[in-house]
Amino acid sequence: MKPYTLSAAQVLLMALCTGLIVANIYYCQPLVVLISREFGVAESTGGTITFFTQLGYALGLLFFVPLGDMFEKRSQIVVTTALAVVFLATAALSTSLAMLSVASLLIGATSVVPQLILPLAAYWAQPHRRGKVIGIIMSGLLIGILLSRTISGLIGAWLGWRGMFWIAAGISALLLVLMQTLFPKTPPSFKGHYGQLMRSLVTLVKEQPVLREATAINALTFASFGLFWTTMVLHLSGPPFNFNSGAIGLFGLAAVAGALVAPLVGGRADRGNPRVAIGYGLSAVLLSYLVFYFWGNAVVGMVIGIILLDLGQQSVHVSNQTRVYALLPEARNRLNTVYMTVSFIGTAAGSALGLWVWQGWGWSGVCITGALLLGGAFFIYSLTAKHIATKATVSQP
Repeated sequence: MKPYTLSAAQVLLMALCTGLIVANIYYCQPLVVLISREFGVAESTGGTITFFTQLGYALGLLFFVPLGDMFEKRSQIVVTTALAVVFLATAALSTSLAMLSVASLLIGATSVVPQLILPLAAYWAQPHRRGKVIGIIMSGLLIGILLSRTISGLIGAWLGWRGMFWIAAGISALLLVLMQTLFPKTPPSFKGHYGQLMRSLVTLVKEQPVLREATAINALTFASFGLFWTTMVLHLSGPPFNFNSGAIGLFGLAAVAGALVAPLVGGRADRGNPRVAIGYGLSAVLLSYLVFYFWGNAVVGMVIGIILLDLGQQSVHVSNQTRVYALLPEARNRLNTVYMTVSFIGTAAGSALGLWVWQGWGWSGVCITGALLLGGAFFIYSLTAKHIATKATVSQP
């Protein structure tokens, strides 16, 4: 047993920092229409900044997060956040869509701090509370994702899209000071050079079937998540809704219910088999796309669908992440790298796929595509059930 454990206040601070920093990735989504108008491009073209932001996040996960096993985690968190402040300011100063796209890529790459905080929390949390701690922090993350769209839409309508990026830079600068002051230091666990560190990712994939299953399921679920939130802006800004960015952002409030379930899912994962929650979560996401297909032209239908989507996605993600962190305590950053890199490649691919489907087949095509992605996740879930132990084994650090 380690002599130091996280206090409740530190866990809440980690949840706050996680939510406010991950929001950097999603502020741009309700602003696509405003950005497209300023630069004189089609909304589908302006929407590519969401793809670049998510792609940058995936690249940051792949190349930066593994360093948390090699270096002291708090220092890496602070330095990465400082870079995010610089690139958020760059976005606010952008004079072209190309410049904003590059800034968005770098914002995504340096907003991986939540995926550095989670392994830090898993290291210091008591083993019997690890799932609950992860769930609390994931609640902060999801609330940050959801409220970021609402806040961004309202601020965009009030101060313009540049004002949102300036505010985000200021928030990240404040969090930088708090994290430097209040986060615990964590000793590195990997001895070797960067090349060996990166090669070990391949070894983990080969040797850990739970990691492979969790990652594949999560990637498809995240793809359906990115598909929806990217095209939802286009859907709500046109007939029959014709909403502005402020009204569109308010739909993020409907998904807050999904964030509230995370500690409950995490606690369930501490006590039993998290695969059960994954099955329920996949069912909820699939049901959400059926609601979007049949009732997506009504506000009530969109709200119900969003609640189901985020409840399901959160159940799948928290349960899978708890399973992954339990595998090898000394390799949590690298395990998280594999898991989250592929997951956010799924998000970026889902966003790009959504824009393409939207242009050709509109909202009905988006809903059918989302359901097909969930069908793939269910196929993997059923195919691997007989090969994955039915009772999760929690590793003790």
